[in-house]
Amino acid sequence: MAPSRLAMDIEPLGEDALLLRFGSGIDAAINARVHAVARRLASLRPPWLLDIVPAYASLALFVDLAAFPSSADPLDAAAHWLREQPLEDTHENAQSRLVEIPVHYGGVDGLDLDAVAAHAALSAADVIARHAGAEYTVAMLGFAPGFPYLLGMDPLLATPRLPTPRTHVAAGSVGIGGAQTGLYPRPGPGGWRIIGRTDMALFDPLREPPSLLSAGDRVRFVPVASLPS
Repeated sequence: MAPSRLAMDIEPLGEDALLLRFGSGIDAAINARVHAVARRLASLRPPWLLDIVPAYASLALFVDLAAFPSSADPLDAAAHWLREQPLEDTHENAQSRLVEIPVHYGGVDGLDLDAVAAHAALSAADVIARHAGAEYTVAMLGFAPGFPYLLGMDPLLATPRLPTPRTHVAAGSVGIGGAQTGLYPRPGPGGWRIIGRTDMALFDPLREPPSLLSAGDRVRFVPVASLPS
């Protein structure tokens, strides 16, 4: 496939999808471009586009192959369409949605808060203040339905994952894994350092949309007092 007019690569992803690569690694500027192009494609919404799935540095586009009945290679036809669009005009200052999430930090809801504090040479109160004092961007959803990977955490809070993952992490748990922070939408195993928990329902299959957060949303954590146990 020929180079795109955008600084990105377009490649097949399986038999019915394309992957747009903007770079590699975890980078806020690259991720912002991913979401800008996703917004642009959502506004254009070509008839062949079934779904848009952003990641940190790439964008997966699922293609309705039947939308190209006269083409021997529908994915190539979709890639050609992409190259012809003014996707470079995507750096508008779009106002993303801001979601505030109340969090019970520490105690039984945040078993690893003290360990994160010790690793950062901070007090537990400082960890809470720094974690709740940032504004985050949902870089992508993954790992589990509705699990948001958030960009924007204070680098001082970066903490290695647990050497051995827990077999059970409560729904709503707020964790730190390396330089990232995120929330567990449902109970299950996990190896991130748990510093708090929210009572908000992050994923509900009966809700539309089922995930509370979407890629590109902004998030703020609001500390709340934990109830007596």
